[in-house]
Amino acid sequence: MFSTICDLIPQDRDYPARTRRLDILNRILQGTFYDTLPYEFHQERDADGTYIPLRQRRPSVRYALPRLVVEDSVALLFSDGHFPVIDSDDPAVRGELARIIKDSRLNTAMTEAALRGSIGSVVVLLRFLKQRVYVDVKETLFLTPIWDNTEPDCLLRLVERFKVRGVELLSQGYEILDGEADYWFCRSWDAQDETWYLPTRVGDQGSPIIDDARSVHHGLGFVPAVWIKNLPGGDGPDGACTFSAAIDAAIEIDYQLSQAGRGLKYSSDPTLLIKEPACAEGLSVRGAANALVVSEKGDARLLEIGGTAAQAVIEYVRTLRELALESVHGNRTDASRLSAAASGRALEMMNQGLLWLSDNLRTSYGESGLLPLARMILRAGSIYPLRAGGRPIPALDANATLTLRWPDWYPTDASDRLQDAQTVTALVAGGHVSRETGTRIVASRYSIDDVNAEMQRIAAERTNDGRERQ
Repeated sequence: MFSTICDLIPQDRDYPARTRRLDILNRILQGTFYDTLPYEFHQERDADGTYIPLRQRRPSVRYALPRLVVEDSVALLFSDGHFPVIDSDDPAVRGELARIIKDSRLNTAMTEAALRGSIGSVVVLLRFLKQRVYVDVKETLFLTPIWDNTEPDCLLRLVERFKVRGVELLSQGYEILDGEADYWFCRSWDAQDETWYLPTRVGDQGSPIIDDARSVHHGLGFVPAVWIKNLPGGDGPDGACTFSAAIDAAIEIDYQLSQAGRGLKYSSDPTLLIKEPACAEGLSVRGAANALVVSEKGDARLLEIGGTAAQAVIEYVRTLRELALESVHGNRTDASRLSAAASGRALEMMNQGLLWLSDNLRTSYGESGLLPLARMILRAGSIYPLRAGGRPIPALDANATLTLRWPDWYPTDASDRLQDAQTVTALVAGGHVSRETGTRIVASRYSIDDVNAEMQRIAAERTNDGRERQ
């Protein structure tokens, strides 16, 4: 059914096959995959009385299973309680980056990036305007990366090119002769400039002309963008899609639930069958107060559907859901089966598949996404003065070592925290780890952002306690 519906989606031959593939996956993620089908699900026949096959009808029930899998995995990745701390050996770098992250709302941007990038890839673009850091998330359907051959993970150039109607360009202030025609919009980013080009009409030959009025010279020495591949695998510049293995099952679930709903509506209003010869005249009104009179050899009955059919559909859909979630490592936990509150470790064991998925995403969007963005911000800070939270950012070491410190997957209960505290205390007392390392171990669980500052406060409190005892 998936390929059948894909064949009904219009294809623009001016775009590469990659754009069409990402567009279809994006339609599934956004819930607009069925919008191209011409008929509603209840329309069984067209105006000419011809039967309309199911593959041409839009399901009346849409269970957004792919979207649920993506949102569950992203919630464990960049939600408020799971966003990592950017750590560094330099306390100034660590503290100022925390301020910039909060001021630029990088948490929200990375959450959006992980959602949009679930189809295969996403680009996070940095802008430095009026001494502040701005983050823009862009889908990669119309973006083309050009990599450095000597440094394959470094962008040399990023090109954006897509079609737009002339009337939309007119509203943006462009001087377009034909508002009904299609134009190519193009711009690019490199190590020195953000270059805009004047729109060219589709079909016209010749090289695009640079739009000097809109082009910007940033002079950063690097492309201020990070191309993030979603998951290992994929093809070319794109990683593997998060929900691709569940697409067929999701479509089957939508149609089965739509058919079940149609059957239940039919059961509540069954068809009346009258076997000739019949003596009743005129239209019959259903109800116990209206008897239907037939002849001796006639017959009348209601064509009903048994309840077992609907129950069979529900069981089939439940099985499909289990298989689909298993194939994409989704959350298969049933909250109704939890009789009591479970510890963080118990929840991790119950949702092991989802944690595996989120753990892979941590590598893609953390090590290959968030850290490169932080390094770009440090490099930009050595060129442009930056401010965050209304205060200027001092000069920072652009080559400082950066690492990510991720919090626990699930909140721990009192017994878990007690066991951790006893373990850390024993390690510190035995000389196996330092006090600073022990503090870092428990930092994420007690919302300690700056470990060094916490160590200084601990030392100050011990000094004061010693003076009071004296």
